[in-house]
Amino acid sequence: MSYSVRRLTRDDVPAYRAIRLEALTNHPEAFASTAEQFLLRSVEDLESLLEKLSFFGAVTPDGSLVGIMAFDQGAGREAHRGWLLQVYVKPDMRGSGCSRALLEAVVTHAKSTVKQLHLAVATHNEPALRLYQKAGFTIYGTDPRFQFVNGRYVDEHMMVRFLDREPAQQQGTTESDKK
Repeated sequence: MSYSVRRLTRDDVPAYRAIRLEALTNHPEAFASTAEQFLLRSVEDLESLLEKLSFFGAVTPDGSLVGIMAFDQGAGREAHRGWLLQVYVKPDMRGSGCSRALLEAVVTHAKSTVKQLHLAVATHNEPALRLYQKAGFTIYGTDPRFQFVNGRYVDEHMMVRFLDREPAQQQGTTESDKK
């Protein structure tokens, strides 16, 4: 199935609401938010969210939103850092390159504003870990028992990609980084 990747706008709120609710309902262990919390958000709240964060969507030719990723830039002393958030691709689009295309769009956008991009991913989510590692992200820590969902604890890996370095240079810091 073909798709294109574009920045989402406030006009995309209905489609965003539907795909986000699907993600939270079908994969509660992957997100800190719950479907119940999300349902309480008004259209105005979601419009503000789409304007505050940089959301990217994979859209099919018929206009269906089949994947989302968001970018949030830090503020103040953390303005050099950004976060990859709300990652979800519909099951029938997995394995199509859609996740990679969304990730590349976010990384390209992030490079214009931050020096490093962070994310957190459940340690058991092997497909996501492979995607992030192939894209140059490295694990810098693990948060044990990050959350308790459906009777079990979920650990999360924290990952980073330094956007001002080549992927082979990702591990560790150099003396110039310390200055």
